[in-house]
Amino acid sequence: MDIGIDLGTVNIIITMSGRGIVLNEPSCIAYNKKTAEVIAVGREAYRMEGKTPDYITVIRPLEDGVISDHNMTQTMIQYFIERVTGKQLLMPDIIMCIPSSITDVENRAVIEAAKTAGAKKVWLLEEPLAALIGAGADISRPNGNMVIDFGGGTTDIAVVSMNGIVVRQSVRVAGNKLDKAIVKFLSSRYKLLVGEKTAEAAKIAITNIFQPDGSKRFAVKGRHIVRGLPEKVEISDFDIYEAIIDTVSEIVFCAKSVLEQTPPELVADIFENGIYLTGGGALLGGLPEYLTTELHAPCVVAKDPLDCVANGAMAAFSKIESLLDGFEYISMLK
Repeated sequence: MDIGIDLGTVNIIITMSGRGIVLNEPSCIAYNKKTAEVIAVGREAYRMEGKTPDYITVIRPLEDGVISDHNMTQTMIQYFIERVTGKQLLMPDIIMCIPSSITDVENRAVIEAAKTAGAKKVWLLEEPLAALIGAGADISRPNGNMVIDFGGGTTDIAVVSMNGIVVRQSVRVAGNKLDKAIVKFLSSRYKLLVGEKTAEAAKIAITNIFQPDGSKRFAVKGRHIVRGLPEKVEISDFDIYEAIIDTVSEIVFCAKSVLEQTPPELVADIFENGIYLTGGGALLGGLPEYLTTELHAPCVVAKDPLDCVANGAMAAFSKIESLLDGFEYISMLK
């Protein structure tokens, strides 16, 4: 049995050979400190976030794309693998997708989490490579392909040609940072305290970072910082633009840096092929147009951007021999 895992900061997506995507759940786990027991994992734990008594804590064991709580991550991965395999003793082969900036220590933590969950063999695959494969790009030819994988904890940017990553950069600025920026903006501008879930809902509903005009509106509810009472404020797409544009600019700066380091012939290919946008952030309103303007190259949202990394992980099983020969950044634990 082959299993591909997109171990994301916000969501974990699992694919299985012959079945496609079999699980897509929040990377959350709820823990009862009194009984020292895990009481919920995934979507059920996510519903509890911000709504539990003191003795129950909802943990996101991955932070900025890497494991911050090893024990909880192992428990979460094991639970999800058992769920999709029906608790069969199958010893699957697993490809785990990781950010480009991950360290050797963090690599080992990911491998140990998969081995604890019962994996026979574990491969680590960099997320931008998985995203390009999942987006349908032919990475084997001498032709430059560039991807911006805009996730929840990290944004990975890479240029790939002839089965190799030519230039790569990863910045720990992504969807979660945008949510926090919106929370901070609402607190400063409207003296309204809201949770990150509310900020995320507003971001999804009305974001337009390319020439916002204030026509899109969204009602946010929270607590007034001064009065301490419930309050509802209607915000516009221009408010969201003001809140997140500085954060988005950090990603643009990183993308420009990658292009500056890319050989001229490959830059010409990128201009022809366009830049693939994958991950949840690719769905931000106005992002393709904004990046096209800033980077002077056509930016296109890939088909099923949320699933590109997971689909690429599964497709990589058919390329393992060539990837192992040509990709130093895919490591295997035998």
